[in-house]
Amino acid sequence: MTEVTKDLMLFSGRSNVPLAEAIAQILNVKLSRVKITTFANGEVFARYKQSVRGSDLFIIQSVSNYEGGSVNDALMELLIMCDAAKRASSHFITAVITHFGYSRQDKKSAAREPITGKLVADMLTVSGVDRVITVDLHQGQIQGFFDQPVNHLTALPIFASYFSNMNLENVCIVSPDVGRAKAAKKLADIMDCDLAIMHKSRPAHNESEVSNVIGDVEGMTCIINDDIIDTGGSIVAGVQALKLKGAGDVYVCATHGLFSGSAFERLDAEDIKEVIVCDTVPVPPERLNGKFKKVSVAPLLAQAISNVFNNVSVSELFDPDFAL
Repeated sequence: MTEVTKDLMLFSGRSNVPLAEAIAQILNVKLSRVKITTFANGEVFARYKQSVRGSDLFIIQSVSNYEGGSVNDALMELLIMCDAAKRASSHFITAVITHFGYSRQDKKSAAREPITGKLVADMLTVSGVDRVITVDLHQGQIQGFFDQPVNHLTALPIFASYFSNMNLENVCIVSPDVGRAKAAKKLADIMDCDLAIMHKSRPAHNESEVSNVIGDVEGMTCIINDDIIDTGGSIVAGVQALKLKGAGDVYVCATHGLFSGSAFERLDAEDIKEVIVCDTVPVPPERLNGKFKKVSVAPLLAQAISNVFNNVSVSELFDPDFAL
């Protein structure tokens, strides 16, 4: 890791402080000081407690629910921090958005719907963001919502390393739907194993049905790979479909573990060996037991921040063959 200088300023919002602290430790810097307060009426206030004039400033925030706030609170907090940095004459503001909230609203699927992912990108632009670093967007095309540079990282090598160390046999990577097939294929290529694709439909929001499994999964150790686990409905439907096709052990890995509602209970009740997520979204520590596991993207994000700050190429971090 290239050592950074004291001029790098690393700040954290309130939504994922443990990840920000882990990144700071790897970079051998301290998190810079910022005061963030929520007033009695719900409004958010942010003030930097040290000069940021002329600085290359990195703000780490997960746009997701967290203890003490909602996804909208996290988004507004990030926007306010960026605006405060811009008005304090920062030289360059990089938003390190570990989970890009509203990324699933990336297109109009029916008449009179919003494209909220684009709206969020526009708000970030107005707030003063000069660059975005993020991990596993729901759709890579969201990068085009920005006129600023977007460094889109992937957790696929982290998952590949995790499963490779388990020495599993007869492995098949399973895409939960056609839209995830390209990413699942990359993971299968890294691990040199088979690929299967499920055909999924959504009769309503947060509901899913699997009508078919394309590929031979009978007797295979299946690893379902997705970008987000929200209510767990898609995963439950996928596991049940695989079991009907004669699959052996089933593992699940996803970059962002939102675990909304009764997701933990739903997944715990299914015949799943392990559910592995990254720390892009904070997961309650008491939930990380039994079949629920966590891997960290802190080394990946720390390397990206270091490379950006030192004007070193970041392209190697987009390559699934990049080894942490």
